[in-house]
Amino acid sequence: MTTDLITLHRDGPVATLTLNNPAKRNALTIAAWERLRDFVKELDEDATLRCVAVTGQGAHFAAGADISEFPERRMNSAQAEAYGALLAETLDRLANLTHPTVAVIRGACTGGGLEIACCCDLRLAADDARLGVPINRLGHAFAYPEMAAALSVIPAPVVLEMLLEGRVFGAAEALEKGVLTRVVSAADLDDEAQATVGRIVRGAPLANRATKKILRRLLKPEPLTPAEIKSGYALCDSEDYREGVRAFLAKESADFQGR
Repeated sequence: MTTDLITLHRDGPVATLTLNNPAKRNALTIAAWERLRDFVKELDEDATLRCVAVTGQGAHFAAGADISEFPERRMNSAQAEAYGALLAETLDRLANLTHPTVAVIRGACTGGGLEIACCCDLRLAADDARLGVPINRLGHAFAYPEMAAALSVIPAPVVLEMLLEGRVFGAAEALEKGVLTRVVSAADLDDEAQATVGRIVRGAPLANRATKKILRRLLKPEPLTPAEIKSGYALCDSEDYREGVRAFLAKESADFQGR
């Protein structure tokens, strides 16, 4: 079933999106990209969430697009433009998701899989992960939105190294080059992901959402307006802020309610 190509699991304030095509190392079909787009939109509108994890089913994160679809769905520029528009919309929604996102990576994380990981806020990887974009082997280049997703995380010289050489990095090298946030042993990845998500969930959700919004805005070249600068202090009127200050002074754990 196409709806199973991406699965969504909810556990209280945490949602987990799983890329679910293990027979093809979680390669993404058009239907999978559409489902991922729709799930992200659904999660963005859910104010009860505090964190979204993105991972792959089985031994891999995602080995990129499902090339077997290309002869019928992406064999000329018009088809590629429509395909690219879907990817661009999905990646943009994920990158701008209100809630913090964590990519949990093992095995192959290449092509479209790497684009998805780059649109997450944090990238945790097992030491067996492999990351790259060997798209030059297909005779094509990264399109603008896909290149932009990579450049939001990866330094431009490293992107060129990946693309021009078609190189696929091991996890240690990817960490050294700034592609990953953290690398742990494959046996410890699930525990590390759980601990990371737990730290995010224990924080004030309004503060985490505001942090993402402020950072995204500062990456744009336009100067800040006075209203934008003022909005950076708005959370001082929230119940969560009062609870945070109270708990800190009382040497207690805060009970944030997202209000």
